[in-house]
Amino acid sequence: MRIEVLGADDTHESPTVAAIGAIHGDEPCGVRAIERFLATGLQDRLQRPIKLIIANERALAASSRYVEVDLNRSFPGDAESDLYEERLAHRLWSEIKGCVTLGFHSTVSFDSPFGTFADPTFLKSRIMRALPIEHAADFSAVAQGRSVNLPRFVNVEAGYQQSEAAAETAYECLLAYLRAMGALPDSANQTPTMHYLVQTVIEKSEKQDYTIRAENFQRVAPREVYATTDQGQMLTADKEFWPVLMSADGHDVLLGYQSDQLGEISQTIPE
Repeated sequence: MRIEVLGADDTHESPTVAAIGAIHGDEPCGVRAIERFLATGLQDRLQRPIKLIIANERALAASSRYVEVDLNRSFPGDAESDLYEERLAHRLWSEIKGCVTLGFHSTVSFDSPFGTFADPTFLKSRIMRALPIEHAADFSAVAQGRSVNLPRFVNVEAGYQQSEAAAETAYECLLAYLRAMGALPDSANQTPTMHYLVQTVIEKSEKQDYTIRAENFQRVAPREVYATTDQGQMLTADKEFWPVLMSADGHDVLLGYQSDQLGEISQTIPE
């Protein structure tokens, strides 16, 4: 795990703002955003100390989601575990325990950036609105052991895995986040962001191939077919929902999630 502490002055103030890339090793957009930031002169403009972390370097080197187990299913971790990512989760949580933290991810399901979080607070809402995103998915009802379950932690899904667009968006999100946290000068632009509460996991069979008939964050009406399989099965909505992270190829046994659209996040999570 690589840790860069920037903006510290003679007061030796500990950073309370952090950003993390390479929680998954096959999602390098956050690493590229961090390295780009380190290569610019912007770190000289920092107004408070920050911590930039490249988490799973071993998985990153292998271009693999993880080495032994999924780091993003292993929090808060176990220092005595035999599994690399469970030990790493413990180290990572120890590093960010006192920080507000932004994690970077990318997907195979959606080309536009969106946020993810759990356990809503006004701070998380404010960060979501400061990022250049239109959608924020709330995983409070379905997530356990993930980074979003940690206090003061939010994520951005920056776009398609391995794409230049995701790397560019991750960098834009990093700058917007640092402005929102008062680490960089200039105020963050608050943007309208829709809040979706993820309610249901949509599972799939490893024995079938799927075709997605719906669009992520677009309403699926009752009785509408949102996916089909090569064996002629039609997946039909029992009630209206908004798909999140729905993809035929993103996961072995997970097709995606059903969510409810709650409204603009500044109204659903007021100050």
